[in-house]
Amino acid sequence: MKLRNLGQSGLLVSTVGLGCNNFGWRADLAQTKAIIHKALDVGITLFDTADSYGPSEEFIGETLGPRRADVVLATKFSSPLDQSGMRQGASRRYVMMAVESSLRRLKTDWIDLYQLHWPDPKTPIEETLRALDDLIRQGKIRYIGCSNLSPAQVVEAQWTSRHLGLNAFASTQNEYSMLFRGLERELMPTAEKYGLGILPYFPLANGLLTGRYKPNEPLPKDGRLADAPAFFDPYKAPEKIATAQKLNDFAQRRGHALVELAMSWLASRPAVSSIIAGASRPEQVEQNAQAADWELTAAELAEIDQIAPLST
Repeated sequence: MKLRNLGQSGLLVSTVGLGCNNFGWRADLAQTKAIIHKALDVGITLFDTADSYGPSEEFIGETLGPRRADVVLATKFSSPLDQSGMRQGASRRYVMMAVESSLRRLKTDWIDLYQLHWPDPKTPIEETLRALDDLIRQGKIRYIGCSNLSPAQVVEAQWTSRHLGLNAFASTQNEYSMLFRGLERELMPTAEKYGLGILPYFPLANGLLTGRYKPNEPLPKDGRLADAPAFFDPYKAPEKIATAQKLNDFAQRRGHALVELAMSWLASRPAVSSIIAGASRPEQVEQNAQAADWELTAAELAEIDQIAPLST
């Protein structure tokens, strides 16, 4: 597994990371342990979770043990954790409480990458950044990142950090795949300008880029999209399924699987530091780890742009 710098920071992360949102949902503790051990075996070093992913942090803390120092442990804060509104947001008060809770669940003394999961419109970004800067100075976190921020919010955060002499976001985590390329319009140029590494999530477009979904056929009953809520409707669009089939044909003509194309294409993109790929079985981890090794030529990349242009 190749390592890359996280943006312009000195933090090295594996080209393929492990998304840990399935832990406690699609994978129980025993399955989680098998997935984590497989990830370590194949050289994955970036483990990405969040305090809002159910028991994920606890499962990771229970499993890593002495291997904690072998991984780059990333988690997130700010998502709502209760109905009262008290356990959410990015205020200084909440950040200081949230980090202690995550450290306890993860059974660690430090978090390598602490990420603002969602923007908090009620809290000035300066307040959040000052709190995170203090946590870095205290040694409780090493680097900070953001997730799901707009380009304008990223610019404001980076300018605030530089103007006030605070530690700045090293990365931004957003949805990105061959089928959903919207961040290329503004967020990618912004990330490149300010030196943030991009951490794509949903790299397989919630399963569309696995080769299992076919035009004019029922959705696989055991697939993630079969009984998914309305939020997932864009992934069920006939035109997306049709494009996925064309990409599958492109990959197969070259002796590769669609998953290999999806992961390798992301690995070729500017500013991408690590691809956050979830797994519910150990064999999926190994597949994801090997999938980013295809070095696409300029001609192949140009053909992909014709099949799945930015407008999609």
